[in-house]
Amino acid sequence: MTSKFSQAFITTALITSVFLLLTLPVWQWLWREWMGNDYYSHGVLIPLVTLYLIVQRFRRDATLPWPPRGGSNLGLMLLIPGLLLYLYFLNGKAYYLAAFAMIGLLAGLIWTLGGTLTLRKLLFPVAYLIFMVPVPFIERSTLPLAMFTGVCSTGLVRVLGLEMTVTGNAITLPNADLVIGAQCSGINSLIALLALTTLAAYLFDGPVWARIVLVLLAFPLALLGNILRVASLLFVAAWQGADAAFIFYHDYSGPVFFVLMLALLALLARSLRVDKLRLNVI
Repeated sequence: MTSKFSQAFITTALITSVFLLLTLPVWQWLWREWMGNDYYSHGVLIPLVTLYLIVQRFRRDATLPWPPRGGSNLGLMLLIPGLLLYLYFLNGKAYYLAAFAMIGLLAGLIWTLGGTLTLRKLLFPVAYLIFMVPVPFIERSTLPLAMFTGVCSTGLVRVLGLEMTVTGNAITLPNADLVIGAQCSGINSLIALLALTTLAAYLFDGPVWARIVLVLLAFPLALLGNILRVASLLFVAAWQGADAAFIFYHDYSGPVFFVLMLALLALLARSLRVDKLRLNVI
């Protein structure tokens, strides 16, 4: 038994080393993006969450033995195309596509070496790596989303009695002039909330439809939180001036409203009966 575990450990370490060496350019690109892209600063946590979920699945799930018993040649149908696509995209410096191909390559590797049961049990942790990959269209959507937020926020504060003049994305208050720019899009909160709701839908048990609804709720909740945040920023600007609104309040209000949306999400999850931990995966 000891030799079997030692052999499994050595084999796993060797395969992991080769995989990391092969995919090192993509990991280096991901690290630069995580450190420099505000919309994906959460990305550094995703591989750690995936690793934790994989380890816990082996520890908690009695139907998933370690070392895995046998592999499956069917895995080559995913492994080989995944490798070829990875090398093709890497050669073309399409790093985000190479990152997605790398995730497919990892899934094919698990399928080939561990078999169909192992892949099925580890499919979510591996697929969860998608949330670590920055995609170009996210940044292109920030300005339209900021414009939508601006329209909703200004409409709300007008209903509440705040006088202002709106011209496009420029807002004129009695004591301040503001511009609703891409930084007000709330896209970073949307991505982070979507990643959290997806993880919660996996970790908590409940009806399948309810867990799907929980994930979909990330979109309206993130939009609602950002609209309320920008509306409150307009009130702060009218009360204390643009400097107080953008230098102090703009930066520190984001985490506060994000936590408020998480609390609201927790209440909605309870009402959907998605509130019982799956002990075999955590």
